[in-house]
Parts: sequence; C-alpha cells; structure tokens
Amino acid sequence: MDAEFWLERWREGRTHFHQTRVTPLLQKYWPALGVPKEGRVLVPLCGKSLDMIWLAAQGNPVLGVELSQLAVEQFFAENELKPLTHQSVYGRHYVAGNIEIICGDIFKLDAQILSHCVGAYDRAALVALPEAMRADYVRHVYGQLSPAYQGLLITLDYPQEEMPGPPFSLVDTEVQAMFEGVSPARIIDRRDILEKEPKFLAAGVSRLDTVVYHLGAQA
Repeated sequence: MDAEFWLERWREGRTHFHQTRVTPLLQKYWPALGVPKEGRVLVPLCGKSLDMIWLAAQGNPVLGVELSQLAVEQFFAENELKPLTHQSVYGRHYVAGNIEIICGDIFKLDAQILSHCVGAYDRAALVALPEAMRADYVRHVYGQLSPAYQGLLITLDYPQEEMPGPPFSLVDTEVQAMFEGVSPARIIDRRDILEKEPKFLAAGVSRLDTVVYHLGAQA
C-alpha cells in the first residue's frame, strides 16, 4: 500500500469513503457474533469511523489502527474526546476511555498486541489494499488474533475492469483463498447497493454488491 496516497487523501479532504453515520450492517450483525463484553476489538485502517464509537458503546474496548495522524486527531476532536498519548515501537497511541487508536502501520503490529483482540471489524482495510498485499495482510493480522476471535468483514463486489479502485472489488473465491488456513469466512449478507453509490453509477459500473462475512471459528 502506498502510504503517501492515503495521507494525501486525508490532507486534501478526499475522503468520500468516510461515513457520517454508524454502518447499519455493523449494527445488524455484530450482536450475533457473541464477542465477549469487555473483549478488545480490532478496527484496522479505521480512519475516523463512527463505528468505533458504536462498538465502544457496546462495552468492547476498541483498538483502531490508522496511518493518518490527521484522521486520528479529527476523530477525537469531532467526538469531543481528549486522548492521552504516548509513543511505542508500534507508533503513537491515542487513548480516551475504552477507545485506543495507534497512528502507525498495521503491518508493524505483532502478536503481543493482536493476540489480545477477540473481535475484529474490517469495513475499510481489505478493500483498500492492492491485490499484491491482501494475502499478506490477512495472514499477518487475522493470523495473529486470538484463536477464538469473531469478526465482521464488509467487502464490495463489482466488475473491477469497469472502475479502478480503491475501494477494490473482492470476489468470494479470493476471500476464501486468503482466509484458508487462517479462519473460516462465511457470507451472511449480500445486497445490491449500486443505486445508493453515485460515484460508481457515474463511472458506468454495471453491478455493485456489498458482502458481509462472519469471520472466526464459529463462522
């Protein structure tokens, strides 16, 4: 992943991927996962997602990871949170209540941190990565979570040749191949969202589905 590409998008405010509401699919499917109350939840490439506020309100400590310091600082400022900060080998940590965001590279996190996460929520990370990085990302991140972890993965499925990413299209066969040997990945929702996505319509995309996966041992 070209880190400068994402940092520039945040600097220039080209963040159409940021949602100004909690993701309805998260609210619908998260409770059924059975992630233990007070179990830590990883949110990779979290940006300033309001989904972290919702997850924290469910009683789960949240660990977000984000490259852009601007995004991290905007998250805390816009939600009127005053974080304490400290530096580690993983990056700069921002902590307010039960939300912690590490401003750094997700690939620098190791089992010392990841193994304590019993939940994972990925709406923006996997679809943002180029094809060459995806399998390494899945092995590195999901392969080091708690063996009993449960998670939600939200992807997009559209004809990739009709529009360049990110966000990139991920077909189910690719998702299954990446998670094979790591953890089960089971589709629990697929829906057509093309009419709700003007960017894709304007690009002439003929089909656009959002796909929700249940990840983890019980999937």
